[in-house]
Amino acid sequence: MRLQLLITPLIIVSTILLYHGCSTAYASGAEGGRTYQTAATRLTDFGYKKIRMPPLPNLPAKDWFNINPDRGLNLKGKIVLIDFWDYTCVNCIRTLPYVEEWYKRYKKDGLVIIGVHSPEFAFAKKRANVAAAIKKFGITYPVVLDNNFDIWDRFGNEYWPAKYLFDKNGILRYLHFGEGNYGNFEAAIQKLLKEKNPKVVLPPLMAPIRPTDVPGAVCYLTTPETYLGYERGRIGNKGGYEKGKAFTYQPPAKIAKNRFYLSGKWKVEPQYVQYAGTPGDGEIIINYIAAQANLVINPEDSASSPKSSAVRNSNDPGDRLYVYQDGKPVPRQDRSRDLRVDSRGRTYIEVREPRMYYLIDNKVYGRYVLTLKPTSDSFAAYSFTFVTACDKTASSK
Repeated sequence: MRLQLLITPLIIVSTILLYHGCSTAYASGAEGGRTYQTAATRLTDFGYKKIRMPPLPNLPAKDWFNINPDRGLNLKGKIVLIDFWDYTCVNCIRTLPYVEEWYKRYKKDGLVIIGVHSPEFAFAKKRANVAAAIKKFGITYPVVLDNNFDIWDRFGNEYWPAKYLFDKNGILRYLHFGEGNYGNFEAAIQKLLKEKNPKVVLPPLMAPIRPTDVPGAVCYLTTPETYLGYERGRIGNKGGYEKGKAFTYQPPAKIAKNRFYLSGKWKVEPQYVQYAGTPGDGEIIINYIAAQANLVINPEDSASSPKSSAVRNSNDPGDRLYVYQDGKPVPRQDRSRDLRVDSRGRTYIEVREPRMYYLIDNKVYGRYVLTLKPTSDSFAAYSFTFVTACDKTASSK
């Protein structure tokens, strides 16, 4: 059975992407002490270009969430927000509370939100994994799987997250890439709703959820997203990658800033690195600068002990990944929501499902050396992501 999209005929535009943007609000190329100022950038109204929303492909009902496939999805005369996202992407995750709140606020007034899940990694194509993420994040608006990037390509999209806002006539009016600018984007939603119904009564705009979301906040630069697989990664070890086979990497004599290193026996694949040695002997090391550090992990990629389910049974404790910062267990004030402490005072996370794990939540922004020690060969690591903090003194000026 396929979900019928009830929309008026639309013109396919070869390139709907009007300019290039950055997928991360807390950008790249960081060095200690350097800052940038967030801005409520004025959104451009592209209505004059008369770019129509491309028709969505006729996807199977099983590829949709939060919608009754028998009723279809009526977009005619509605304000439509298309939100491209991936459940492992930290920037996407940080936008979701805003998107969900917009849906709750304005769906009764004619706003339709469609979350287009275009997976960055192979395991994020699995329906069960996406379903678990939708439940975890509390998403109630419709979400569709875009595993083959059909919708992504129709929009000419290049970024996670990316938002395209269409008016009641199906004309592209506003778009935004990455985090930030939430107030202006919500104001754009309200503008289009008022065009649809001049008498509509709308609430005040949402207050910023985090200090980094406040327009004018002065924030520190961070280490950029760091991919571990050889397809996009840049390993710091001398000699580089040994691709597609188990290889013993030697510990680095010196750790360069913003680079990652392997120690011990690892197998390197295009998207990830997988531990292949004796439990406790291997390490991933990275010298980073940020307030928070995260890592995308998939516990299913083990040749010796494959997991058949997306999320393990609740009674399964998972595989432990020990986490050290500057050579020591993570102190209490810097522990993330995912971090635990064993009977010997060592800090670790339990890897039970494929997702982004929160490793460190530093009280003080700064440069640190993060060391990870896996205990299982089912441990496959994909990418580190980092989150900034604000300079409170500068931000208050």
